[in-house]
Amino acid sequence: MLLELTTETDDASDLGFLLHKHPARVQAFEQSVGVAHVFYPEADERRCTVALLLEVDPVALVRGKGRGSRDSAFSLAEYVNDRPYAASSMLAVALGRVFRSAMAGRCEARPELPGREWPLEVRVPAVPCRGGVEAAVRLFEPLGWTVRATPVPLDPQVPAWGDSRYVDLHLTGTMRVADALSHLYVLLPTLDVAKHYWVGTDEVDKLVRAGEGWLARHPAREEIARRYLANRRVLADSAVARLAEVDDVLPDADDDSVAEEQPDDASTVDGDPGGDVQASADGSATPEDPATPDDLAATHDAEPEPEPGPTRAPLARLRVDAVVAQLRAVGARSVVDLGCGEGVLLRALLREKGVERVLGVDVSHRALELAARRLHLDTLPERVRARVELAQSSVTYTDARVAGFDAAVLMEVIEHVDPPRLGALEHAVFGAASPATVVVTTPNAEHNVRYPTLAAGSMRHHDHRFEWTRAELAAWAHATAGRYGYGVELLPVGEDDPDVGPPTQMAVFRRTEEGAR
Repeated sequence: MLLELTTETDDASDLGFLLHKHPARVQAFEQSVGVAHVFYPEADERRCTVALLLEVDPVALVRGKGRGSRDSAFSLAEYVNDRPYAASSMLAVALGRVFRSAMAGRCEARPELPGREWPLEVRVPAVPCRGGVEAAVRLFEPLGWTVRATPVPLDPQVPAWGDSRYVDLHLTGTMRVADALSHLYVLLPTLDVAKHYWVGTDEVDKLVRAGEGWLARHPAREEIARRYLANRRVLADSAVARLAEVDDVLPDADDDSVAEEQPDDASTVDGDPGGDVQASADGSATPEDPATPDDLAATHDAEPEPEPGPTRAPLARLRVDAVVAQLRAVGARSVVDLGCGEGVLLRALLREKGVERVLGVDVSHRALELAARRLHLDTLPERVRARVELAQSSVTYTDARVAGFDAAVLMEVIEHVDPPRLGALEHAVFGAASPATVVVTTPNAEHNVRYPTLAAGSMRHHDHRFEWTRAELAAWAHATAGRYGYGVELLPVGEDDPDVGPPTQMAVFRRTEEGAR
């Protein structure tokens, strides 16, 4: 499998600094499926080409697979295939490992290089492309690439047989190298609609991480999620919802309900579980480069697409950071996350050394299952595992399990409650549970005019029962605080627009001495 990346510009050889690979050396990197070689066919001040050649070992490719393989009826089936000759998920995994620092936008030697836009050419001579040339254009062109995909004939000597499902892919465009690498990392296996390893929930994490900053705004994001995740509908729906939250766009699916996952034998192509893997001493696959909490963003609510502008932190991340900052400021040692969803805030809280106990509560059992997976509860060290619990409950019901905490959080939750049930929520949280601090975040309805994709008069999510203006939140917050013995502070989250305010608004309730009696 071969991939070539070329730039033709002044100081073109600086590409070597950015990729952390010296142009004068040929380097080899062991992979679970073979060896990845990096070398430079040309490298001077005007033109530089780096090549990634993946040499696949067919024995390593199937090492560790049990006798129960679905192809076991044909003992040579695992060895007789075209994967060593066509760029697929194996090349994408090698790309992500070999150029990991460049894809993350890091270059300590020349810190100015990652932000530079380069005139780039990419050539991948053999790419499995289900959907043909049209699919390649549809997926790459919206990202700023000029696409030339030439179908590879089944047999040049027999034109009547027509074209194969492979294309010779040639891309040209001007962009950051980190962006180009992340496009290839995601879209090469997307074109193939198959992977050489088991596609599980960890693949959703990798897709969200690799696609941050561009995938949520891609007009074919649902198709990309579905194809990248080997047509596993439940995983694709989860990915779309999470991408929506990361990049503040509307998802097409309800992020509050998660359907039961159906088995899909077609997604089991090869034996590497979880994607980026390396072979252990006994030949089994072990995780490499796991998703970290900082790579993942919240999934409570979606936001519409904002006006184009300079690069900024995703609103979802700003929201989590703002909530954690408030909890840190009051010195909360125990926190209950009411409506925890898939557990993003819980993950952030587990990184806080001062937080000794965390409880995640959600009405959805399926959401709690996903939270447990994302938190890796089954593999956490015992001292960390002892700090976190999950419980199924409703924010409108009195529940003794949520009492006794220093702080409670309702992050993008209250707008999902029917207005007639707000009194029940207030009693359950402020009255019965009565934590010293309550943090509430909710959309600012006034800011909706800043989203060109949001129709006038509509709300940011189809499950929202209401969206408050700043005055409406203030009225509810002060009335609730007065009834239950709290003081309240109203704060912006995100850029505070001078005309319409911030995209998210926050109310921080602190119980007064009178309220504590």
